[in-house]
Amino acid sequence: MNIKKVQEKLGFSLLKICLLIVGLILLVILYDVFSKGAGVISWEFLTAMPRKGMTEGGIFPAIIGTIMVTIITAILAVPLGMGCAIYLNEYAKDSMTTRLIRMSIRNLSGVPSIVYGLFGVVLFVQLLRLDTSLLSAGLTLGLMTLPWTITASEEALKSVPRSYREGALALGATKWQAIRTNVLPYSIPGMLTGTILGLARAAGETAPILFTGAAFYLPFIPKSLLNQFMALPYHLYVMATQHHSITKVRPIAYGTALVLIVLIFAMNLFAVILRYRLRKLRRE
Repeated sequence: MNIKKVQEKLGFSLLKICLLIVGLILLVILYDVFSKGAGVISWEFLTAMPRKGMTEGGIFPAIIGTIMVTIITAILAVPLGMGCAIYLNEYAKDSMTTRLIRMSIRNLSGVPSIVYGLFGVVLFVQLLRLDTSLLSAGLTLGLMTLPWTITASEEALKSVPRSYREGALALGATKWQAIRTNVLPYSIPGMLTGTILGLARAAGETAPILFTGAAFYLPFIPKSLLNQFMALPYHLYVMATQHHSITKVRPIAYGTALVLIVLIFAMNLFAVILRYRLRKLRRE
């Protein structure tokens, strides 16, 4: 047998083993969370306010708070991130400055989320005097999501062949007309998918909102962007590690974890469906 084929089969076998190990670990985690949290899930748990220090009632304010802070994150990260990616890929010249900007964006993608949380405290809470609030937390998550959005959007733009742009320019279109009609329709599915995945990651973060606006026990819905709020990730963190009666609320913690997993899974599923629909429309 050809040695290259043997190496190829060994390589594929190792990849399959890695996939199997990761899949088994994931299944064990999901089974543990589902088996211990499914019994807690009920209509009251999802729609009621917390009571008695969160030992009774539901997690409705945490669900709404998570959705609201994710929306604020999207409002900041999506237009700025996509606009920055369009400029870098379509307008900016290949210079030392552009390469430094790209390198900085890649590095920011790997910065620990706790650093963004501390930066959010300094910039939004103290310097801009927004206090610990829903707005401060959303803007902090928006800054954290920006590098992901820019990188995903720029990679989607790079996947569009250069001939699409050149064909439009040859017919007399302006630079922006070529981008709007011949580039964005083909890159939007990838841009949106990467952006939604970044938002899903932000929705599950605890550290950035830990100092900027999240509270453990607030049995009401925020009435203003300058109010504190409850959020599922921080709520789960406190329930699992800081609560005065951890054993008693452990089932509630598992129920909260299951709701958070389902929420993030729904966002990822929405990204996949949206990408499929947009690609289908483009082919038609």
